[in-house]
Amino acid sequence: MADLFADDGPRVYAVPPGADFAAAVATHLRGHLAAEAAARCTILVPTRRMGDQIAAAWALGVPSLLPRIRLIDDLAADTLPALAPATHPLRRRLDIAALLSDLAARMPDLAPRDAVFDLADSLTRLLDEMQAEGVTPARIATLDTGGHAAHWQRTQAILTAVAPLLTDPLHPDPGARQRLAVAALATLWDNTPPADPVIVAGSTGSRGATPDLMAAVARLPQGAIVLPGFDMHLTPDLWDRMAEDGPEDHPQYRHARLLRRLSLPVTAVRTWPGAVAPDPARNKVVSLALRPAPVTDRWLTEGPALPPLPVATERLTLVEAASPRDEAQAVALILRQAVADGRRAVLITPDRGLARQVTAALDRWRLRPDDSAGRPLNQSAPGRFLLMVADMLAERVTSEALVALLAHPLTASGADRGANLLAAHRLELDLRRNGPPWPDAASLTAWADGLDRAPSSAIVGEGEAVPRQPTQPPTPIPSPQGGGEAHPAIRYERLWAAWLADTLAALPPPGLADLAVLAARHRALAERLAAGPGSLGAGRLWDEEAGETALALMDDLARHADAARPMTAADYRRLLATLLSEGQVREPEAAHPDILILGTREARSHGAELAILGGLNEGVWPARPGPDPWLNRAMRSAAGLLLPERDIGLEAHDWQIAAAAPAVVMTRARRDAEAETVPSRWLNRLVNLLSGLPGNDGPQALQAMRDRGHAWLALARAAEAPLGTVPTARRPAPRPPVEDRPSRLSVTEIQTLLRDPYAVYARHVLRLQRLDPLRTTPDARLRGTVIHLALEAFVRERPATEPPEDAARRLRVTTLRVLEKEVPWPDARALWGARLERALNLFLSVDAASGGETVVLEEKGRIAVTPALDLTARPDRIDRLPDGRVRVFDYKTGSPPSVKDQKLWDKQLFLTGAMAERGAFAPLGRAEVAGLSYIGMGAKPVEMPVNLPEGELDLVWEDLTRLVAAFSYRPRGYTSRRAPRNVAWPGDYDHLARFGEWGPTDTPEPEDVG
Repeated sequence: MADLFADDGPRVYAVPPGADFAAAVATHLRGHLAAEAAARCTILVPTRRMGDQIAAAWALGVPSLLPRIRLIDDLAADTLPALAPATHPLRRRLDIAALLSDLAARMPDLAPRDAVFDLADSLTRLLDEMQAEGVTPARIATLDTGGHAAHWQRTQAILTAVAPLLTDPLHPDPGARQRLAVAALATLWDNTPPADPVIVAGSTGSRGATPDLMAAVARLPQGAIVLPGFDMHLTPDLWDRMAEDGPEDHPQYRHARLLRRLSLPVTAVRTWPGAVAPDPARNKVVSLALRPAPVTDRWLTEGPALPPLPVATERLTLVEAASPRDEAQAVALILRQAVADGRRAVLITPDRGLARQVTAALDRWRLRPDDSAGRPLNQSAPGRFLLMVADMLAERVTSEALVALLAHPLTASGADRGANLLAAHRLELDLRRNGPPWPDAASLTAWADGLDRAPSSAIVGEGEAVPRQPTQPPTPIPSPQGGGEAHPAIRYERLWAAWLADTLAALPPPGLADLAVLAARHRALAERLAAGPGSLGAGRLWDEEAGETALALMDDLARHADAARPMTAADYRRLLATLLSEGQVREPEAAHPDILILGTREARSHGAELAILGGLNEGVWPARPGPDPWLNRAMRSAAGLLLPERDIGLEAHDWQIAAAAPAVVMTRARRDAEAETVPSRWLNRLVNLLSGLPGNDGPQALQAMRDRGHAWLALARAAEAPLGTVPTARRPAPRPPVEDRPSRLSVTEIQTLLRDPYAVYARHVLRLQRLDPLRTTPDARLRGTVIHLALEAFVRERPATEPPEDAARRLRVTTLRVLEKEVPWPDARALWGARLERALNLFLSVDAASGGETVVLEEKGRIAVTPALDLTARPDRIDRLPDGRVRVFDYKTGSPPSVKDQKLWDKQLFLTGAMAERGAFAPLGRAEVAGLSYIGMGAKPVEMPVNLPEGELDLVWEDLTRLVAAFSYRPRGYTSRRAPRNVAWPGDYDHLARFGEWGPTDTPEPEDVG
């Protein structure tokens, strides 16, 4: 080691971009340290991954003792444990949120209540930065605010309130503690230098107290600094210019700033022994492309001196995809080829969306990359489960939310999972058919009491069609009420329903509560739901890496809850969502050892032969600076805080290092989901440099890079291309056997038979039904049901004699009663009540003018049309007139059908009248129809009597008989969309008929089925 520490003064070494940093450091130290000396050497690294890589590189040689590898951020805990422990980040955020809540109560214009936690997060970031950079509130107070006096007063008030948190020596935050530790350690080393080597490896000294630490190490007799990605091709005058006035967005600015801090010229920086760039020619091209903006004129003077550009870029590929999906597919193919070639490859990108897409694409070949970021805790199973349970506390439980929670894999994971899913499926079907929109303990108990039949078979949902089995009615199962033993499935479902009902009944009412109470409620509810009925514990909620991480977060919430102010369950849910989104889970998986996905900071030492730089667009790499609600750019500069250019410079440094790997592929998408994208500024500079050097064959080199990228894009398109052309579906007209055709239709289905016979086939032959939506809404269908129920109740409860004013009062009372029972939405109740009020006078006048007695009221009738088919109807109302004839009424909550529709398609009322004349309704017997009437109860109430010429009902019946006979003939098929109202008319079975693959003008293709 004597050669490393031979010179006096600060010792700074550098590794050029592209060299394997960890291997270079480990190889040289290992070759020059004895085993005992290696164990005493301390290597300080900025990230745990870099430390692991140095240790792995060290272990490749002859077995020996490892040096002490420590994280720079853990320096205080490792070397000066007597310092006060750092405040937990969660407690600091809760402390700040509490102060902001108090301020918001005194300053209503500060922020709304639901924004306090977001504001606290941004203020926490500002305070952490102030502590790390050594900026005090007093220094902020002296800033020139310009024309932002009102905003500045609020900022000053907030900083004054939180100032005690910054100056508390007993509870420092991590940044302040690190600064204290570095200062104490520097003083200790000045008095008593360590006897063993101390090396800072891989840090640029860009943030906080790290430059102070590096300066202290550089002064040690056996101290040294090893800088990563040091540009060996910059001239001394450029280094001097950057050290004096920036620019901060240059990738080497951090190194220049550190050298100025150490009072070292760039000539004093030595190359780390054995560190060699894989492609010095390419490094020289990239260095020139990234020259600071004021000296880009040197492209013209230094460009001709570059090595031949086709040679310098022969292992550089540029992929410019049309979309992010194409980019991801090309990257996946490149990684797959690297595996086939036995090369280690790494995808370096800050774009987590691209990383996820590439991971999904690699699954085609059963390849799983080693993703350093893992995945956010809120996207893991425990994270999603905890959020769904928090929703139950924060807002009223909807059918949709309950079904989603019951289907979660962690629900009832401590009980019989299969039985839980079956019970949840049956409850879902009941909620779809019968509601209510907000299930509660009473509705679940009522559902359990009605479990007296075997679970119903599957029915069709949106986008799917599953036949009902069996076709015969379900067999009743004896129940305890009937004296027999209940079916085991029914017994479990009753137990399950009771467990779920008790769970919902225990939900607390809304209101303010302490965070400790909310966290305890949340955890208890989550564990109860995860355990399942009849089980203890928490099921599998806290299992594996994701569960352990989620449990640690819940423990932290409980431990630091005393720092928070009382909050609502909705506030708690927002806080939890933020914490879960910040948590990361590294789940142990069988990742491929030669495929890595790294963030930009972690890519300073990856040791891969192939590096893919993905997402090279402005706003991605470099990232778009986030908004700062506290200080503008000028204030930050005056205060000594970080500027956006500094982050961009760090990203530029990461890009320069990554672009120097042995083989490099740069990828971007020309368009994202919203608009055209702009190439990353560094890629743009490289492209412009190559394009502007025709004397060095720059344009040819650039075209060769693009051609290599086009080859991968073409291969990606070919990999996704179908192997053959799939023929489109023909317009169906199935012809089932006559004996399997419908034996019963309702009068409303006759119009369906005329317009869309295929729907009748799907419903009655295939026995498919449309699944009702899970989220019940106050739609037109429910409005029609409510209006019919109100009018039915009014007529059914009619006294023998009733004055008109009493009738109006009773109709209003009946309407309110039905609305209160059937419509749980207050705004819908008010709106529909007003609509009925507008139609009240019309209905009462029609009712009084009828002059007859209501005989049939929502009662079903049935009659045979042919020996093979019966017709059914459930008329809204049929009155017997004094002369013995009858009048048929049909309530319409929308507009009544036009005369043209009545003549051609809408035969419902005519067929009901024809059935009445043929004795289909038992209370009537055979009765002559005197008239048919629609009563429109819509926005414009109206009575529409139907023109009924003599013999019209007989003609309608004859038409029906011919229609039924036609479909009793085997060659007649059930054509899809025979005569829809219009092209946009939605059919319940269009997906099954594959409408869209054929058009409305295509000729039907009859086909025998069954």
